[in-house]
Amino acid sequence: MEFLSVSKENNAAFIKIDRPPANALSTEVIRELDQQLEELENDKNVRAILLFGEGRFFSAGADIKEFTKVQSGEEFSELASNGQRIFERIEGFPKPIVAAIHGAALGGGLELAMACHIRLVSDNAKLGLPELQLGLIPGFAGSQRLPRYVGTAKAAEMLFTSKPLTGKQAVQWGLANESYPEEDLLKEANRMVLSIAKKSPASLKATIELLQFGKDGRFYEGVNLEAEKFGEVFATKDGQEGIRAFIEKREPNFMGE
Repeated sequence: MEFLSVSKENNAAFIKIDRPPANALSTEVIRELDQQLEELENDKNVRAILLFGEGRFFSAGADIKEFTKVQSGEEFSELASNGQRIFERIEGFPKPIVAAIHGAALGGGLELAMACHIRLVSDNAKLGLPELQLGLIPGFAGSQRLPRYVGTAKAAEMLFTSKPLTGKQAVQWGLANESYPEEDLLKEANRMVLSIAKKSPASLKATIELLQFGKDGRFYEGVNLEAEKFGEVFATKDGQEGIRAFIEKREPNFMGE
């Protein structure tokens, strides 16, 4: 890995994007991310993931210099489709992925963050989709995910004006979960991910599947699926351990079984 590094601790993995100066999402960075996700999905010792950027930014966006090498609209569409595929993988990943955003998450950087399950931000972070300033539009599903979080009117405002939100505004608008002073962000993000990593893998995976299903608005089908998953998780050894631990008034010891 040239631009990503991964560390692991207590059933959690920590992915750092390190591509100075702005952690731009080049084709190679996205390829490495896809490869790393493949490894982490198959690692039974990893239950939750934190994604963050090294240096001054989470990610300032796509690598615009790469765009000059694209020869046709068809190639540009293919580039967008590949990014969308990998970001869809993140959104549906069977293990929770938390993004810790400091500095800037712009364009493709925000699209990457929006694909994660939870977004924690620094108070002074900048989150936006400025593609229209370049005469372009978002290409990694930003136009589709953003309205889910902030609503159509707010999404239109962000897209048409290209004006970014601060971290605090992102929380107010529903785009981020919580904001912290920049010096506390990683500490708080680590604490959350390590807490999530204590949960049963089966219950985490089932919850993600249900949340994904619910985004399509099929309420009654989702209710039926929830009942089905409830039974599946209950039947696992971890499900039985959780119940015993509650009755015995102790912390559960989930083994991933």
